[in-house]
Amino acid sequence: MNCLVMPLAWLPLRLLYLVADLLYPVVYHIVRYRRKVVRANLERSFPTKTKQEIESIERAFYRHLCDLLAEGVWGLRASPQQILAHYRLTNAEIIRPLYEQGRSVILMAGHYNNWELMIASLNFQLLHHGVGVGTRIAQKPFGRLLTQKRARYGTEIVDKTDVRQVFAYYDRYCVPVAYMMLGDQSPSNPSRCLWTRFLNQDSAFLFGSEHFAKKYNCPVFYYRVAKVRRGYYEVTFEPLSVKPVDEADGDITRRYASRLEATINENPQFWLWSHRRWKLKNLSHDT
Repeated sequence: MNCLVMPLAWLPLRLLYLVADLLYPVVYHIVRYRRKVVRANLERSFPTKTKQEIESIERAFYRHLCDLLAEGVWGLRASPQQILAHYRLTNAEIIRPLYEQGRSVILMAGHYNNWELMIASLNFQLLHHGVGVGTRIAQKPFGRLLTQKRARYGTEIVDKTDVRQVFAYYDRYCVPVAYMMLGDQSPSNPSRCLWTRFLNQDSAFLFGSEHFAKKYNCPVFYYRVAKVRRGYYEVTFEPLSVKPVDEADGDITRRYASRLEATINENPQFWLWSHRRWKLKNLSHDT
């Protein structure tokens, strides 16, 4: 994998988009990568849309997915200046006072538009120390390469199994941290999640972001990634909770799910429909 990806990373983004254009019919028509998963997810999420509308979103999603692959390869070698030209935070100033107060923040989003450039640039786009929380990649050589490239500008990559120790460590030493947490993954444990309605379905959400926000009183922000045009993104922060310790259990997570759902409904082709989001079933309800 490394031998294939790294030479392509030297190409300018405009040439990588040509590769993406060539890749699209292969992925969509020939390989048919997760077509059944994508179609089922779309049909359950948008039961009132026609077959033609579903197919249109589906095709647009696969074109976007190929673009993400191109941008991901380009991002492996992109400089901070190049990233800033393509990935701009529109209102980072609302985070700055919290840094000056020495307070950590939690930044919640989903796999919508480009999230890799946020990981790579988190530590130099904000004054806070950037920490990206995620799941360890199973492919060891490629996983090590991706982690190394994600962290090359200072963002610390933390596996979700180690996040408790990381929160405790930075809280103990009073380091203001911006924790980037993508909250739309499918939880592995049905007894340790929060159920809510999301895209017309009972959906399980990870509770970790809210748990740590309340434990350490970290303000929580949802960040919306808008695709301005091909290869150019703007990120806008929206407060979810200023004082999490005063929130009722589940309110922050439900508010996040509502914001993410609204974002997806605006331009559904930009969400990662190929992941198996609804693997769990809510056994407490008859469906």
